[in-house]
Amino acid sequence: MKLGKLEKVKDLRSVWKHEANDFTKWLSEEENLNTLGDEIGIDIELISTEAKTGSFSTDILASESNTNNKIIIENQLESTDHDHLGKIITYASGHDAKTIIWIVKEVREEHRQAIDWLNEHTDEEINIFLCKIELWKIGNSEIAPKFQIISSPNNWTKTLKKSSDNEMTSTEMLKYNYWTQIKETIDNEYTQFNSRKPSSYNYYDISIGTPLAIISLTVNFRDSEIKAQIWINENKELFDYLYEFKDDIESEMGVDLNWNKSENKKSSQIRIIKKINISDETKWNESIKWQLDMASKFYDTFADRIKEFKL
Repeated sequence: MKLGKLEKVKDLRSVWKHEANDFTKWLSEEENLNTLGDEIGIDIELISTEAKTGSFSTDILASESNTNNKIIIENQLESTDHDHLGKIITYASGHDAKTIIWIVKEVREEHRQAIDWLNEHTDEEINIFLCKIELWKIGNSEIAPKFQIISSPNNWTKTLKKSSDNEMTSTEMLKYNYWTQIKETIDNEYTQFNSRKPSSYNYYDISIGTPLAIISLTVNFRDSEIKAQIWINENKELFDYLYEFKDDIESEMGVDLNWNKSENKKSSQIRIIKKINISDETKWNESIKWQLDMASKFYDTFADRIKEFKL
C-alpha cells in the first residue's frame, strides 16, 4: 500500500497575503470558527471583526454559545511578540472577555511561559489559548489548515486552587469530577464528538456542527435528575421549524421529548429528563452512558435538520 507524505507549507502568506484582509476574513467564516472551536473545545459564534477597543481594534470579537461569554481572537502571521501579548490583555479587558485566543505562526518560549503563567494565576472563568496555525498538503492536494494548541488553561489546577481557597463547594467538586469522567468517556468511546474542558458548572456542552444550537447535558444534584437537550439560543424560528418535525423526530429517537419554547426567554430547549440519584457516584456510569447515548441520538436526529434550516 502506497501512502502519501504530509508536507508542511512554510509560507503562510502564500495563502493569506494580508493578516486582516485575508486571514481574519477567512477565520471569521462559520466553518473555520467551528474548526477552531472543535480544536479548543468551545462553540464560537462571531459577533464582529475589527471590533473597537478604545483606539485599537480586536481582530475578532465572538461569544461562546449558551453562556454568551465574550471571546477575543488576535491573529498574527508571524512569531509572537510583546506588542501582541499586551494587545490581547487590553482587548480582553475592554470587552470583558472570558476567553482569549492568540493565533500565531511561531511561538517564542518566553511568550509561551507568559501565557502558562497567566493561566496558572487567573481563576477558572478566564481561559487563554495560544495556538499555532499551520498549513499542510499531500502531494498536489489542496492545502489544509491545522490549529495546534501550544498553551491552554489547566482547569484542574485552577479547580484545586479554588478548593484550597475554600471557594469551591462539595457540590461544585462533584460536578467537576462528573464532567471530567464525561470528557474521558467521550474521548474513549464517543469519538464522533469533540470533548471540551470540564468545569464546576451544572452543564456540559457538545458541538452539533453549527452555532445555531448545541447539545447540552446537565446535572441537578438537588432534584436527583439529569438532562440531555438541544439548546437553541435566540432563534425561535429554528425551534418552530424543528417542531414541525416533532412526530418524525420522536419516532426516530424512540422517545418522547419535552419541547420548551420559553417565549419570555432568549433560549429554547428540546429535552429529555431522567431521574437518578446523581449524588451517588456508583450511579455515574449508568447516568453517563444514558446522557451520551441521548446525545448521539440528538446529533443523528437534529444535526442535518438544523443545517437544512440554515440553508
